[in-house]
Amino acid sequence: MPVQYDITHTTCYRYSSPVTFGEHRVMFRPRDSHDQRVLATDLQVSPEAVVRMIQDPHSNSVALVTPLGAARELKIVCSFTIEHARSQYPELQLSPSALIFPFAYSVEERFDLEHYMRPHYDDPEGVLTHWARQFMRTDGPTGTRDLLLNMNQFIRDRFGYARREQEGMQTPLQTLSLGTGTCRDFALLMMEAIRRLGVAARFVSGYLYDQALDRGSAAGTVGAGATHAWLQAYLPGAGWVTLDPTNNLLGGSQLIRVGVARDPSQASPISGNWFGAANAYLGMTATVQVRRVTPGG
Repeated sequence: MPVQYDITHTTCYRYSSPVTFGEHRVMFRPRDSHDQRVLATDLQVSPEAVVRMIQDPHSNSVALVTPLGAARELKIVCSFTIEHARSQYPELQLSPSALIFPFAYSVEERFDLEHYMRPHYDDPEGVLTHWARQFMRTDGPTGTRDLLLNMNQFIRDRFGYARREQEGMQTPLQTLSLGTGTCRDFALLMMEAIRRLGVAARFVSGYLYDQALDRGSAAGTVGAGATHAWLQAYLPGAGWVTLDPTNNLLGGSQLIRVGVARDPSQASPISGNWFGAANAYLGMTATVQVRRVTPGG
């Protein structure tokens, strides 16, 4: 049975004196697919702005927002209604050739997946590679499903979630060293780790629903009620498979995709520039409301 959600994402930048704004790149609109359908959208910007909608190289929907005139506040409010279908088939129904790790992609798949197979972060001493290989069995064949699920659970169980307000990412080596990170850091760690094992992976940004929020509870799934990040691995026979190491989730209708990218820097919810006094910037606030409006079964 499909699940319907209402999502409202509000971002507000404040300044001590009027400033002017350059173009802002906004990636808030959920991504349409066979399991997720956008039913309604609304974008409001204050001050008045020129808005252009484009698709980036990954076919993400991006709003290019250029505010008109000077102001002490830039407020962007995006609202959506989506329908999320529950999968009728178990996750990770793999082709026979991919059941045991390592497996090989076809020539055609390798051409298309090349950018998602290539690591983007240095590992000069092989620390990340060594860490990833611990999930390969030494006493017999390694199941591809088991390897991914064990790594997914290991990150959730062994790493501490630490909210970080600063922009930017921890590198995978920093996350390993610290033993803590955000959802974006954990997604990047697992994505880079399985790439070093030869598995194509991409970064996913979006939203996370948790029923506990409807009851006003602060407990529940980590990252709910805010922007969230996870990854997808490409597996023959299953296609892009969703893995959330922050919460040890495999697929499910709780995760609402917005953007996919080969690197987290390409999936920032909002980026742009402004012009004014150097000390004018006072700060930014962002709120996300995700509400289920039909029963989820």
